[in-house]
Amino acid sequence: MQPLKRFTQCGSLTMLFGVFIILFGVSSTALTTFGKTNNQPPPTQGPIIKGRECNNHDDCSAIDRTSCVKDTNDYKMRCLCGDDSPPMNGLCKDVLKGLRHKCNSNNDCEDGMVCQFENNNRTIGVSKFMSSKTKLCLCDNDNGYVEDILHDICSGVTEDGRKVNPQPAGSIAESTVRCLKDCQRRIFNRKTLHKRLPILSWLPGYKSEDAICDLVAGISVGLTVIPQALAYAGIAGLPVAYGLYSSFVGCFVYVFLGSCKDVPLGPSAIVALMTYQVAKGSWQKSALLSLLCGIVELLMGAFGLGFLIDFVSGPVASGFTSAVSLIILTSQIQSVLGITANGNTFVEIWRQVFANIREARAADTVLGLTCIVVLLIMRTLSTCRIGPEQDEERSCGQRVVNKVIWIIGTARNAILVIVCCIMGFLLHSEEHGAPFRIVGSIPSGLPSVQWPPTSLSANETIDGNSESFLDMVHSMGSGLIVIPLISLMESIAIAKAFAYGKPIDASQELIAIGTANILNSFVQGFPGTGALSRGAVNNASGVRTPLSNIYSGSLVIIALLYLTPYFYFIPKPTLAAIIIAAVVFMVEIKVIKPMWRAKKSDLVPGLGTFVACLVLPLECGILIGIGINVVFILYNAARPKLSMELLLTESGIEYMMITPDRCLIFPSVEYARNLVNKHSQRQNVPVVVDASHVYGADFTTATVIDSLIKDFDQRQQLLFFYNLKPSICALFKQVSAANFVVYYQEQQLEDLLKEHQYHKKPIGS
Repeated sequence: MQPLKRFTQCGSLTMLFGVFIILFGVSSTALTTFGKTNNQPPPTQGPIIKGRECNNHDDCSAIDRTSCVKDTNDYKMRCLCGDDSPPMNGLCKDVLKGLRHKCNSNNDCEDGMVCQFENNNRTIGVSKFMSSKTKLCLCDNDNGYVEDILHDICSGVTEDGRKVNPQPAGSIAESTVRCLKDCQRRIFNRKTLHKRLPILSWLPGYKSEDAICDLVAGISVGLTVIPQALAYAGIAGLPVAYGLYSSFVGCFVYVFLGSCKDVPLGPSAIVALMTYQVAKGSWQKSALLSLLCGIVELLMGAFGLGFLIDFVSGPVASGFTSAVSLIILTSQIQSVLGITANGNTFVEIWRQVFANIREARAADTVLGLTCIVVLLIMRTLSTCRIGPEQDEERSCGQRVVNKVIWIIGTARNAILVIVCCIMGFLLHSEEHGAPFRIVGSIPSGLPSVQWPPTSLSANETIDGNSESFLDMVHSMGSGLIVIPLISLMESIAIAKAFAYGKPIDASQELIAIGTANILNSFVQGFPGTGALSRGAVNNASGVRTPLSNIYSGSLVIIALLYLTPYFYFIPKPTLAAIIIAAVVFMVEIKVIKPMWRAKKSDLVPGLGTFVACLVLPLECGILIGIGINVVFILYNAARPKLSMELLLTESGIEYMMITPDRCLIFPSVEYARNLVNKHSQRQNVPVVVDASHVYGADFTTATVIDSLIKDFDQRQQLLFFYNLKPSICALFKQVSAANFVVYYQEQQLEDLLKEHQYHKKPIGS
């Protein structure tokens, strides 16, 4: 009777939940509106710099980003920033305010400037039209600055915009202090603060309309993340409660550190599967894995290593995602059939499924397949619309119906869980239990905040042997590197999908994900990242800012505090159906056809990654895919394309022009030498190597070029280099033979041929 009593309280708790959400949204709206009306910055009026007098735009320094316009104060032509002179990069408005303004003391100047006489050694863009006896607000190299860009300008630049080398410090100590001050100026400034705390960029302009949209999006994502969290915990091999533990901390962290409004942090299917393969279903290892992965991600973000995601190419990412989708789908077959089938790879799981297929439960199978079909049907409702195509032409009733249909399609997972939970309660009996497997009891309340376990006793391990901290870390292996990369890949995929061309800061995403995972570990959560399915719900709900994550996280907390007793009757086949219906669309079959048409060789790393991930553990599969890509890159670097062309000089002398399409470095220069020798021997005419595209070389290149020149000398064949970069030319001259010849104008070739007394020879002589 206890479950029945708890079930009767569901209505009141639901009402309490609704009231809480409404109050939360209203209070946020009121707070935002109040802050906006009382902290609105005063409007800018007219020009904001009074500079030196000028006659035309050429008199104004390019460093200032100013133009020669009429000053509205004294109606004289001055170098100004204002409405008549749009500032570039915000320099005039935010940094150079007051530069070269006449002054009597430092109080008349802005921060970062001093009132002093002009001195060519200490200022930039010194006016040629003002007397040196006039005191101006100028840059002082010994003064501290707040703005990073101001330091760059005031650190020594001539009037034409060229950098001046700073004076050397008197001692090592002074150099160290100067370097530390420079680092402090570059790190602790407003620009870096806004970059690393993106909330400071959008919060001042937050509006009541944004709050309403974020509230709707947050609730929509919250209704999606709760059933997904319960299901993804099963993928990670953990009790369902740990899915909820991993779902709320990241939401609050991303509000402050997140750079993309559409990314909702929390558990994801791919990271959950990799957690299972690394932690083997141990919540202690999962929590420690979250901590260590968070530290790795935070360090990668702090050192700007977000570019590492660029080494995971599109074909490799597609092959990895498709393989993971099949593995996740396979891992949930056991829940649909009601059997046990454990394994780390696709092959192992299917082997267990076929071995235990005779133990399949009919009720679980019927319920699981029915839920999959229902979810796929409900998925189409989110895109169904009635009435005219244009929203403005629809009636009020049609808009309401469309909104209800969209809500049903979006919240399909939550609706299905509630219906199946009620069905499980009604079919459950004290004597025989439920006809299908159910989740069972879930601890109520928030998880305790504690340090992640750093050791395991013999009772907490599978093999019965205790493990120290080093043993636990050693067992995680390459997962400590692969999971952060995959987490970043998922988050960046969401950001790019809804960025509409805006740049994505991968390093900032790493900082946000890393901080969230570190804090997740203290509440027994496993690693998480952004999930594309929730990102799509977020975007479709009209999210405006990352503040929507607060509402999603609050819903998870409410579920942990009040709703966990009602999760007892949720059928496991229903959770498996939710996962299967979600990941089946992650298999990227549609990319094969365009990839085959565009470049067939790209199928090799994609298919290689796909097969490797199915047969081997995931971290090995993705590393193999990246390795295949690196081999392709190195092969392309070692095999430059050389175009051969027979041309005539003005006097009719035939020569061969050979043009490499890239730089010549040690893997490729020997290959280039063989090709040049091969084609030059066939034609037996002077050869000109067009080095316009050779932007880099090394010592090995210089030695091989020396050998190439000797090869031509032995054949008594002329070899010239055209348009070689001066730095590369200097390198070749240090190593190559005396017959190294380079020219930069086409008409010089005729003179070189005459100088070497070349006469046209018959082919084969």
